[in-house]
Amino acid sequence: MPDGPASAVQATSEHTLQARLTGKRICICAGSGGVGKTTIAAAVGLGLARDGQRVLVLTIDPARRLAGALGLDAQTLDSRARAASPKKDATTLTSPADQATRVSPQRLRAAGVPITGELWTMTLDVPGTFDRLIAELAPDGQAYEALRANPIYQELAGDAAGSQEVAAVAKLFELDRERAFDVVVLDTPPSRHALDFLDAPTRLGSFLEGRAMSLLLMSTEGPRADGDAGTGASARRSSRRPGALSRLPAALLPRLAPRAAATRLLGGGTGALLSLFARATGLEVMGDLASFLRLLGGVSEGLRERAASVEALLRDPATAFVIVTSPEHEPSREAVFLHRSLLASEMAYVGLVINRTHEGTAEIPDPDTLGAELQRLLGAPLSKRVVRSVADLQVLIARDRDSVQELSDALKERSPVTVPELGEDVDGLAGLARVSKRVLG
Repeated sequence: MPDGPASAVQATSEHTLQARLTGKRICICAGSGGVGKTTIAAAVGLGLARDGQRVLVLTIDPARRLAGALGLDAQTLDSRARAASPKKDATTLTSPADQATRVSPQRLRAAGVPITGELWTMTLDVPGTFDRLIAELAPDGQAYEALRANPIYQELAGDAAGSQEVAAVAKLFELDRERAFDVVVLDTPPSRHALDFLDAPTRLGSFLEGRAMSLLLMSTEGPRADGDAGTGASARRSSRRPGALSRLPAALLPRLAPRAAATRLLGGGTGALLSLFARATGLEVMGDLASFLRLLGGVSEGLRERAASVEALLRDPATAFVIVTSPEHEPSREAVFLHRSLLASEMAYVGLVINRTHEGTAEIPDPDTLGAELQRLLGAPLSKRVVRSVADLQVLIARDRDSVQELSDALKERSPVTVPELGEDVDGLAGLARVSKRVLG
């Protein structure tokens, strides 16, 4: 049997994505942003639950209609909600982690999607994940409450750049340790680059400390020349104290914000120095930062140990990576880089899903003959538009066919999964089931 996409439909059972996922506890759907990872992750979860497994799909930011199909309500979609209210026809599973929502078997049957297992869903709660991690690693409850109340921590554990990736791997470890599900399917964060997720375990041990140092150094720059103070909470804070740290002598800044040894130094005289400057300049941010780094010192070793455990989990043979991409140039290029990185990191790649492909024959009737027949049926103006649309579609079909072949060759993938462009979002369980059938067979 020849290799390549032409043989994908004829692939023997051991080469299907479903067969490759047999025995896996974790399935990570990875790829660049905007390629439909959330839909594919949900489709994989539905397919595994259909065959009898208890599956949790951990999503990052599901579209409202897809979330509705999965039984997630508006309150659940708020990543900062600590206790989401399920729909009337959903059951909840409360654990030391987040609240998972079961997709109602009644709704599944009503949509013509009977399953023998269980399908559960959960939306990543970034602040809540950090809170639970710190609570576990803090030396005592008082230290945990002090750190959680610190304004610097609240900002970094919320919408700081990179927090979603770090929280996702921390949550994944948490769920795997609990073993409440047969399989956890992770929809990775919508990062600009697919490789960002692979760096998250390494960054877990130093994320809070490193981001705090960056925050301090950026604060010394004062207002930007173009007047743009940024967005979000950090922008509001900057508007209240524009460039205030710039009043400190520049020669002292390396002492105030040493890069690698910040926590160790702040445990000694440097902490008192920061407090002194906070009082002298009226900069409460300095006091917040000094307190934050001092408190963080009590959990920094635990964070580094957890980072090592998370990295080991991603390399565990029971963890599988499914690369999700689309036929466009940039996502395809990212998929190739991601595949190489997975192999170099000794992480288990199990399959390729190429989403939103245009399928059909690349050969069309003679344009003149087609145009004449359409003109007879539709009239001249409309027939010309139809002929142009058909020609454009053939270009897309040919492009996607070549892209699938190139990706298959680059990844040495004999059985890539292609999911056709549907022209609309998947907004119901029936549509999700069709995608699932295509992905897992």
